[in-house]
Amino acid sequence: MRGSAAQDALEVRARKVRTRAAIRAWEYRQRHHAKGVWFRLRRLLALSASAWSIPEAEADRLLAEGYEPDPVGALLEPPKVLLVVPEDRLSKVADHTAVPLRLGSELLAARFLALVPFE
Repeated sequence: MRGSAAQDALEVRARKVRTRAAIRAWEYRQRHHAKGVWFRLRRLLALSASAWSIPEAEADRLLAEGYEPDPVGALLEPPKVLLVVPEDRLSKVADHTAVPLRLGSELLAARFLALVPFE
């Protein structure tokens, strides 16, 4: 009887290990899908010192100057233009409004964002 109880305990433990491994594998695959978008957006925000909402005309001007939009913005719904811009260039942008640097309604409502990286 003791051998059976020990075997049952090992089977339960093995099932839990397999379940955790399956969940970890699923989460790893999701990095390049919907769940990965939030991970990449959070990483982009973590690398930024500040976030600014800018008008569409200014975003077009920055794009014309060669600033590349971060690909994670296109994966959001509605799509957003997320530009990483140095602070000295941002000071020349007319009508930029500070946005709290967190996943909140203000940040998600802005369609064109300029993110200033840490120096």
